[in-house]
Amino acid sequence: MIHRFSTRVYYEDTDLGGIVYHANYLKFIERARSEWVESLGLDQNAMRDAGQVFAVTRIEADFLRPARLGDRLEVETGVAALTPARATLCQTVTLDGQPLFRAVVVLACLSGARPVRLPDQLRQAAAG
Repeated sequence: MIHRFSTRVYYEDTDLGGIVYHANYLKFIERARSEWVESLGLDQNAMRDAGQVFAVTRIEADFLRPARLGDRLEVETGVAALTPARATLCQTVTLDGQPLFRAVVVLACLSGARPVRLPDQLRQAAAG
């Protein structure tokens, strides 16, 4: 299952040349992951209150083409692999179907500093 999140490039996302500053792609994919988690029916505030959080443990990123001020982007998020406590996600930022940025993100579920099982909703979504 691929989750899609739409966003727009604002002035604050760009450098003086109107091109998206490289670190802001991480913000775009973070927002998309948050929306994806919510779409699975998970409440991250309730998880945190129960002592569990998601943490990014690794990101591998490829910058393919620049995005510019005013571009309407789509971020696609899909599950590539699961272990009991980690999900490996593939995220792609596109403009009109053309990939601009790709990332492989490893997301762990933690309680304190210890890994714990991923929530059932996430494991079921990855299986279906």
